[in-house]
Amino acid sequence: MFNSLSDRLTSTFKNLRTRGRLSEADIDATVREIRRALLDADVAVPVVREFTGAVRERALSSEVSGALNPAQQVVKIVNEELVDILGGATRPLTLAKTPPTVIMLAGLQGAGKTTLAGKLAHALKGQGHTPVLVAADLQRPNAVTQLSVVAERAGVPVFAPHPGNTSEADDPAADAPLIGDPVAVARDGVAYAKERQHDVVIVDTAGRLGIDEVLMQQASDIRAAVNPDEVLFVIDAMIGQDAVNTAKAFADGVDFTGVVLSKLDGDARGGAALSVAKVTGRPIMFASTGEKLTDFEVFHPDRMASRILDMGDVLTLIEQAEKAFDAGEAEKMAAKVASGEDFTLADFLVQMQQLKNMGSMKKMLGMLPGMAQMRDQLDQFDEREVGRIEAIIHSMTPAERDNPKIINGSRRARIAKGSGTTTTAINQLLERFDNAQKMMRQMSKGGGMGPGGMPAMPGGPGMGMGKKSRGKTAPPKKGKKGKSGNPAKRAQQEKEAMQRALGGGPASTPSAPAGSSFGIAAKKDEAPDLSNIELPPGLEKFLGR
Repeated sequence: MFNSLSDRLTSTFKNLRTRGRLSEADIDATVREIRRALLDADVAVPVVREFTGAVRERALSSEVSGALNPAQQVVKIVNEELVDILGGATRPLTLAKTPPTVIMLAGLQGAGKTTLAGKLAHALKGQGHTPVLVAADLQRPNAVTQLSVVAERAGVPVFAPHPGNTSEADDPAADAPLIGDPVAVARDGVAYAKERQHDVVIVDTAGRLGIDEVLMQQASDIRAAVNPDEVLFVIDAMIGQDAVNTAKAFADGVDFTGVVLSKLDGDARGGAALSVAKVTGRPIMFASTGEKLTDFEVFHPDRMASRILDMGDVLTLIEQAEKAFDAGEAEKMAAKVASGEDFTLADFLVQMQQLKNMGSMKKMLGMLPGMAQMRDQLDQFDEREVGRIEAIIHSMTPAERDNPKIINGSRRARIAKGSGTTTTAINQLLERFDNAQKMMRQMSKGGGMGPGGMPAMPGGPGMGMGKKSRGKTAPPKKGKKGKSGNPAKRAQQEKEAMQRALGGGPASTPSAPAGSSFGIAAKKDEAPDLSNIELPPGLEKFLGR
């Protein structure tokens, strides 16, 4: 979502790094570019003024002028101010001392509250909690049905005593008899959780297309009835500047305790959503980054600031890897590498499947530092490539997976037909696998280590990942040496050639036994016999003769 803002800021700092010393004019120009980038990203104007003012004041201080690298110091200042805009520090959920913990969701219709309820329940269940969803949105058509479906996917129970509005033809008015009483449903839901010993209650409330008195009154009544420990305001990160006005209205009417950004994977500018924390003084606690139940993460202001400045988010990447990767498979692979066994296509398939479990490859690659410079390549990356690789390997026999060298032309044609691909795709996969296998061999031998002890990756120096990517380049074969122009050296070459032709060595010198010095055989713990050595005149005295 913040690609445009990230590109603008990265370009600004790139120009700044070319200057060894920063003048006041340089800082003013940089602040001006930052202001334009934030305004283009739809960040609220008051927030932009406060942000750029703080950056300029700190950039003109001794904090920058006395730094060894002024440009990096300015980047550090911008990063710290971005973290401040986004809420400062990460704020976890406040759990009740006496269960159940009641979490109420509020927001406009279409912001994604119902889907978010399932994502939050799924995340809490993974942490060992026993959440239950309460369907208190009785106004939107089929909202209760949707929540029941989401709860089933998340593997959590749902309390839905009333079907709510089941079609567009039903009267959406608050006093319609078919809609029921959402306040009573919310209150009964908390009692149900206490009875069934659920330690978390997530109440899904109704929304409107805009702010009105009926919406705010209903939300206030539900809050008074269930006395929630957390009131999370769910806001669509794509709605633009109206996000600030909506957040202010809910802060005054419901007094929420935290913000959840939904649809953060969209392509809108999204800057207004970043303004909510600064405008309302409430922290952003969670972010929804996709349609799957697992596309949900805790919002870390420092990590988001690093992403915007193209510094990457390696910590989140590591956390996702720890969740997705099977510890048993990892230990098995480590033992295989340590023992020197060959890396097979079956192992390659397991690794690919574990990468797939981590989620979108584009998202993972986007969390690496400096990936903004490769955004075009990332946009062209096909997520279905992993599925094609799985299909190719599944079309192979066990013997072919263990020993890809037996895959000849007819086998490639059979595999291509079975996987619905082409022989070219088979060749490309085998080529990439060959490089991965060589890397694993280097790791098992303790070699191939790059800077900082990292193993040499396929495509790195020495792996030959050029246009043809044929693996490690073989050294050129040594041809026959031509005749030297030096008469003495040419005579020596002719003598050695004659000796080779007659079956002798270069100088017909017998090879020295192993462990001997200067070609003199010697038994263990026995001094060499030097009595028969002929020496030039005058050197006998050094041998005590």
